[in-house]
Amino acid sequence: MRTIVRGKNVEVPDRVRDYAERKLGRLERLLDDRSDATVELSNEAHRSAADAHIADVTLVIDGTTIKSKATGASYQAAIDQVVDKVERQARDFKEKPRIRARPEEEKVLLRKIADGTSDGTRDRQIVKTKRFAIEPMFEEDAVAAMEDLGHDFYVFVNAENERVAVLYKRKDGNFGLIEPVVGGEYAPRSKASSKNGRS
Repeated sequence: MRTIVRGKNVEVPDRVRDYAERKLGRLERLLDDRSDATVELSNEAHRSAADAHIADVTLVIDGTTIKSKATGASYQAAIDQVVDKVERQARDFKEKPRIRARPEEEKVLLRKIADGTSDGTRDRQIVKTKRFAIEPMFEEDAVAAMEDLGHDFYVFVNAENERVAVLYKRKDGNFGLIEPVVGGEYAPRSKASSKNGRS
């Protein structure tokens, strides 16, 4: 494991640097040579004496970053606390089965499945249902409501015929209207009601 100890606006004494490296050496049994540890030490005078010294540790394990921070009356006290925290996090990371241990192709497939973009290797399913009250309104009001919401479609009950309709935004900037009909009871829209470029 590679360890870097540095100060943030402070000069780190050699004894503190050696102490930090020795304490972080405890983690080597959990980690491998590709892991990196960075310890950043700082001091904030406006804090109480009991927590004026700050130790930040950033640990990179298998490409994953673990961070922890602790304060103390001295750098050594802050280092003791932060190393305990990081050790627990590193142990949890190494012991829990994670997707990082899988081959790259499997990672990609699992990501696609998780975000719903898989190529049909699993059945798609309805994962969310929304219910909302709708009141009759005219098409112009539906357009205004859809634009107020910033949506690309809007479901409403058409006040002219009391049927459910779906208003949607077309790629050309105009609007489209879907009017579901049951069976074959289709009645063509009049020219008067198909104005404003809706079809």
